[in-house]
This record gives sequence, C-alpha cells and structure tokens, in this order.
Amino acid sequence: MELNYTLSPQALAIVDAASKAAILETLADRFGAAYRLDPAMVLEALDEREKLGSTGFGRGVAIPHARIEGINRPVTVFLRLASPVDFDSADDLPVELVFGLLSPASAGATHLHALAEISRLMRDEALQEALLGADRPGALYALLTNVWDRDVA
Repeated sequence: MELNYTLSPQALAIVDAASKAAILETLADRFGAAYRLDPAMVLEALDEREKLGSTGFGRGVAIPHARIEGINRPVTVFLRLASPVDFDSADDLPVELVFGLLSPASAGATHLHALAEISRLMRDEALQEALLGADRPGALYALLTNVWDRDVA
C-alpha cells in the first residue's frame, strides 16, 4: 500500500504556539522549509480554508489542509505542541497534535484520500499517546513512519 502523501523528516517539529494563528504560521514556515514552498502562499491557503470552518478534528487533533499550485503530490507537516491551544474544534477541546496537509490545486479524490488516511491515523489512541510523549522531532518521525510501515506489512 502506497501512502497518499509525503512526510519529509524535516517536516516535523515540537513547537510552542500561543494561538491558532501562530500554529498556522508555524505550519506555513515548516512547509516552506521542508518542501521549498512560499510560506506566505501556504499561510494564505490555510487561512482561506479555516474561514470555511475549523479543521480542528477533535480529541486534541487538528488537520489544517488546503490545495495549492506548485506541487505534484500531497505533502504533510506534523507538529506536536508544547502545550494545548484552542483551535475552535467541534468538541471544544484544545489541540496538541497538528497534521498539516497540502495537495495540488487539481487534486480532487487524491486530497480526500490523504485526508482520510491522516484521519484514520490520528484516531489511533495508542499512537496519539506515543506522539504526545515524544521529546524530539526524530522520535515523532520514527513513530509515524513505523505505523505506516506496520500498516503496509
């Protein structure tokens, strides 16, 4: 089974963010650094999507996502927050885990498949606990890629 998106080792971070806006800015910067995308363009796309409704997934997870020009497959960024932040989630719980997704502007079903895959992954309570306990980006990457490798096997 091939993943529906790319997760670069440089696309993971443990960050201290004080607000939803700060989280989106951090995501945009990380997308820029990991995938050579324009952070301003990424932030604008993420902000536009948030205006349609919060991407706070619930149970402490947010999945900000957007479609943009200039990429040929979905790419992701993963952030573990140092402390919970209000994200206007449907369940009113603050978020601690943020999985950002950008897909090509023309990606219809591909974008939806990637979102569904991330959603399934983030519903795994044992994985959530392990991610919350990780103390460095490399540990986050190992946890996420191990889950994918295990699911593929």
